[in-house]
Amino acid sequence: MGRHSLPDRPRRSALAPRPRARRRNAAIVTATVLAVAASTVAAVQGGLLSFGSSCQGGEVRVRIAAAPAIAPALVSAADHAHRHEVTSDGRCLDVRVTAREAYQVADALRSKATSGTDFEVWVPDSDLWVHQITADARAEPVTQVGNIASTPVGVAVIPSAAKSLGWPSKTYTWTELADTAMTSDRLRLGAGDPARSATGLLALTRLTDAAERAKDGDTRVAAMTRALSQRTAETDRRLLATLPRDLSDTEQGDPQRNQALFLSEQAAFAYNAEADSGDDLDLFYPEDGSPRLDYPFALIDENRLTTDQSRAALRFMTLLGEADGREILGGHGFRTAWDETPEALVTQAGGRSPQPYGETAAAPAREKDVQEALGLWTITVQSDRITTVVDASASMAKPVPGTDRSRMDVTKASLVQALATFTADDEIGLWKFSTRLDGNRDYRVLVPTEQLGDRKGDGTQRDKLSAAVRDLEPVPGGPTGLYDTTLAAYREAVASYGKGKFNALVILTDGVNEDPGSISRSRLITELRKLTDPDRPVPLIAIAVGPDADKDEVDQIAKATGGSGHQISDPAQIHSVILKAIVQAARQS
Repeated sequence: MGRHSLPDRPRRSALAPRPRARRRNAAIVTATVLAVAASTVAAVQGGLLSFGSSCQGGEVRVRIAAAPAIAPALVSAADHAHRHEVTSDGRCLDVRVTAREAYQVADALRSKATSGTDFEVWVPDSDLWVHQITADARAEPVTQVGNIASTPVGVAVIPSAAKSLGWPSKTYTWTELADTAMTSDRLRLGAGDPARSATGLLALTRLTDAAERAKDGDTRVAAMTRALSQRTAETDRRLLATLPRDLSDTEQGDPQRNQALFLSEQAAFAYNAEADSGDDLDLFYPEDGSPRLDYPFALIDENRLTTDQSRAALRFMTLLGEADGREILGGHGFRTAWDETPEALVTQAGGRSPQPYGETAAAPAREKDVQEALGLWTITVQSDRITTVVDASASMAKPVPGTDRSRMDVTKASLVQALATFTADDEIGLWKFSTRLDGNRDYRVLVPTEQLGDRKGDGTQRDKLSAAVRDLEPVPGGPTGLYDTTLAAYREAVASYGKGKFNALVILTDGVNEDPGSISRSRLITELRKLTDPDRPVPLIAIAVGPDADKDEVDQIAKATGGSGHQISDPAQIHSVILKAIVQAARQS
């Protein structure tokens, strides 16, 4: 029998990847299930749940690191497996569950701090975490084998604020809810830190994607993100503690406390299950679609697992897709079929008709959109000091295929777009380079790196930068003086390091070094390594623009500083690449 053929009763999880999920009756919350949930929380919080002696000598152990929201359900399922002697190839399952925040497990897997003896299975709350790990070649390998539950993300609101917003009759889009929070005092809206909360990141991605389609989208996105960053908590569990102590209070209450939260249906379900009468949250389901947490089931370092371990893990996953497993998950507030909406669950979570809780979930966020949202968040919540160095050689006058604009024209438009995402406290500067632009120097400092909100004559640093970007033009006949410029700019960035800020140097070039009198590439890399200080990190983000640029070259140069090199075919991609690179660099700092 093959290693991954399912042992004993082979059934698929109701949420395993498939064209359509199998339909089933809605789960009904029972007192028995709630009692089991209450009795297992202590075991989860304590770390491990041990079983009795009936399976001693014949059991196969599976250790699971699970997101805190689903850990109690998995403990209940593990207890069920033990009591009913569920087997894998005739051996009883000994499943032990530890509640761990997904970002903590992801950090450990990236650093390989989770050794082969810690866990066999990881159940985070979203595929987003698994994608992060599989995209990192240096991380501990994980293999996703299915999804075991889901729950949509909406906006949970205290009763008085919900009433003022017209709940449940009035429906809102994501941007309308965010605009309401920014433009009135009717809704103090909080979120889990998108860098540590999949709920927060999915909501932020929906917000940024929708807002960018509106007029002045970039400015609106930056303002919205900045406002949201003032009301975040590290995790979803801590976010719930930011609600007023008395939800039935109709007064405005403490302005430091949130009146509404980006929250999953399951989290609202669990909160309401424990709340006193009158303290239930009401739940808005945005009419333009709710993203879902989808609870992937992933094997950690599959190759090190024994056949018994991997098959036992798969057997436990199939149990979760069977009737008993689905009842346990449903009793804890999870949906177990993609195309059904359990009415009792929605009611307990605070949903009411005509809120569109039964609508098809929003399409999964594209990786590009997630990275842009996370990059925007990174530069919003932490002040930045970034110097951008732009290639002004003659080749920048070449047209971008399929357009009537030059590489420089599109580059300028992308830089203006990126500039709108920075706040007044961020320090941004601009250089340009070719060869011999300033005496014997291949570069010229157009705008020194200073705070965007600083007054500069009749305007601000932001105004000055915007004007300088618009004035950028290719130098007729100008070669590319890449190496000397890179070394000079990096030396200046290190010397002017801003403590407590995210520091970086961004270099945009569409060619290779063409200055025969410059230092060599090997010398440049050696000097960059000498300048790099782990206590004062300044990653170089090098972007090769167009087919003439050498991606391998910029990658080698950037990695000497702990940064990253990128190749793009269209300068319009500069904005998203910068955001993605900032996320990567921030994680490594």
